[in-house]
Amino acid sequence: MVRCSNNLVGILNIVTLLISIPIIGGGIWLSKQANTECERFLEKPVIALGVFILLVSLAGIIGSCCRVTWLLWVYLLVMFLLILLLFCFTIFAFVVTNKGAGEKISGKGYKEYRFGDYSNWLQKRVDKNWHRIHSCLQDSKICQKLIDQGSNTKADDFFQEHLSALQSGCCKPSNDCNFEYVSPTNWTKPANSPSVTNPDCTTWSNDPNVLCYGCQSCKAGLLDNIKSDWKRVAVLNIIFLIFLIVVYSIGCCAFRNNREDNAWKRYP
Repeated sequence: MVRCSNNLVGILNIVTLLISIPIIGGGIWLSKQANTECERFLEKPVIALGVFILLVSLAGIIGSCCRVTWLLWVYLLVMFLLILLLFCFTIFAFVVTNKGAGEKISGKGYKEYRFGDYSNWLQKRVDKNWHRIHSCLQDSKICQKLIDQGSNTKADDFFQEHLSALQSGCCKPSNDCNFEYVSPTNWTKPANSPSVTNPDCTTWSNDPNVLCYGCQSCKAGLLDNIKSDWKRVAVLNIIFLIFLIVVYSIGCCAFRNNREDNAWKRYP
């Protein structure tokens, strides 16, 4: 008689098997439809994730429902490694996102972001891949809303806007530059402005295709987004870890059932 734990492992893995199919399909669709480097960058990890879930699910279904003990053992080993990996990544995510935050500016609705305030590890990763990230940010048109506003937005209204971290870092010059406002993406340097040490002031351009995409503040805005996203992922990982531990425990019971059944068959 098939035991409850084997049935539960089988049912749970049928669900994950069904989930893997649209993930693989989404990766294949991305490979056919991708028009930018950002989209092409995603296709391989998505397909790999889908295939991994598919294979692990098949191992769990066959191992538990067909009583293939060695396959169930492989399934449990992969699950244990996955739990360990997720646990380490969750701790790591909380550690590297502990530093850095936007700086409030008096009289402004938005914040300023400084690259050096964030984790050294994240800074190195962003610097190393900045050429690819830079083109992705331009393709995403994060500044298009501000460009479209043109001169219709008055200075006082713009200074009270709650810009996203990327918009604040990539679409306008730093507050340190003391540039004069013309429009959200058009600023002029005062004739007798004092010299500033912030390199972003010389990087800024009113060209809509350039703006501050090459600025340190743009990198900082990206890191603030990454920080927020990773913290959300870390919280979801904790929930997923609990689920995996429950499934792993049930799988261990199914593995024990298989061994007991095999022992009965060997010694009638």
